[in-house]
Amino acid sequence: MDAPQLIAYADRLGGSLRGLTEFLRGPLRDTFGGVHVLPFFRPYDGADAGFDPEDHTEPDPRLGSWADVGELARTHTVMADVIVNHMSAGAGAFRDVIARGDDSPYRGMFLTMGSVFPDGATEDELTTIYRPRPGLPFTMMMLGGRPRLVWTTFTPQQVDLDVRDPGTWDYLSGIVDRLTGAGVTLLRLDAVGYVGKRAGTTCFMTGETHAFIRRLRAYAHERGARVLLEMHGHYRQQLDLAPTVDLVYDFALPPLVLHALHARDAGPLARWLAVRPPNVVTVLDTHDGIGIVDVGASALLPGVPGLLTAEQIDALVEAVHDASGGTSRLATGTAAGNLDLYQVNCTFFDALGGDDRRYLLARLLQLFLPGIPQIYYVGLLAGRNDVELLRRTGVGRDVNRHHYGPGEAEQQLDRPVVRAQLAAIRLRAHHPAFQGSFAYDCGDTTVDLRWRHGTAAAALRIDLRDCGHRLAWESDGVVEVTEDVLTLADHDGR
Repeated sequence: MDAPQLIAYADRLGGSLRGLTEFLRGPLRDTFGGVHVLPFFRPYDGADAGFDPEDHTEPDPRLGSWADVGELARTHTVMADVIVNHMSAGAGAFRDVIARGDDSPYRGMFLTMGSVFPDGATEDELTTIYRPRPGLPFTMMMLGGRPRLVWTTFTPQQVDLDVRDPGTWDYLSGIVDRLTGAGVTLLRLDAVGYVGKRAGTTCFMTGETHAFIRRLRAYAHERGARVLLEMHGHYRQQLDLAPTVDLVYDFALPPLVLHALHARDAGPLARWLAVRPPNVVTVLDTHDGIGIVDVGASALLPGVPGLLTAEQIDALVEAVHDASGGTSRLATGTAAGNLDLYQVNCTFFDALGGDDRRYLLARLLQLFLPGIPQIYYVGLLAGRNDVELLRRTGVGRDVNRHHYGPGEAEQQLDRPVVRAQLAAIRLRAHHPAFQGSFAYDCGDTTVDLRWRHGTAAAALRIDLRDCGHRLAWESDGVVEVTEDVLTLADHDGR
């Protein structure tokens, strides 16, 4: 079973690629087997915190070099992003298209409305396009002196790529070559559901999308890497996709855990556990918001219910806003110029009201489920909503993207809730029970999760009515039990 992994921006935890490596090998030694380094390409501090690269083939020199990536890969499995859907509007190739229009050799790499609808589009065709943000996915730009509707799924600073173009394949495969050449063995395909657009469809997870995924996955396998797909959508789409790929995210888990703890209701989580795929990466928090679309109904699958009803989702969102003292409300929906209407922007710690024990129980639920657990750096340090950063940038997701200055993260490691969480992560990473078989039972308000491998065992029971719990682990005839997860701070987690 894959060891737990950290998710972090190099500049916000450690200050650089080398600093992140030192943090993993120093204060976090023996805790994580891998790390998802969020975009470190040039520039890492663009309009979308690195997800709008001008040059995706080189690290930003302010963060380090490929040699630094290789040094990190010497001791940890490294995951990095392949941003397959778009490129920065400031990238050299697109600037050439702006200057020369159809005479640019790069013209075929970038989508316009006319690329997909050469004969024009009807109102029905345009309103069918799936986009998790308001409005149509086009931005008027001058290309070679001619006004064009450039396809921009996310923001006007991120121009969509046409994966049918040979130049786009050369660009993306070159990124894979650079990453795997530096020792990266896990590739996260960012926003992959939006590639492969075709007229007459929703332009989301089309047949062309699946064909592209198969092609890029095969190319990655030839270079010794596995592929993780990043796709938010109805849970049935994840179930259909999972058998065809290496790894998918369990994006349904975070809202289901929050629902269980806030509503004292294990039913939806139990229904998900009965069907969730085995090849998942589990998360509670990430650099994005807490997804709601992943547990709701979807216009893409009319008549198919979600894991939560609309009423349950509304209650969950309000519970998070209340638990955070209203700070998540400042960062979510149309507030703060935020465009992600299908997410709640909040640290997971604040989503549970900063309650140490409930937060640790949420993390243990994640750690006890099958899959590769990833822990976001703010969540690792039980971070609070960074309202000051939110006010400074006006970007909703920044509320959960704190910059830890020199020595600040080390100070947070001394907090009992953080020490207990580190022990829980080390328990998952090193206890032999987690190499064995998994079983679970859920009542209306209870969750029981169990692992066994030979004589080694680990078990977690939670009563959601009052968050009473029992955690036990056994190895080599030694049994340890706690009914207060905060006491894990006194264990080494093995």
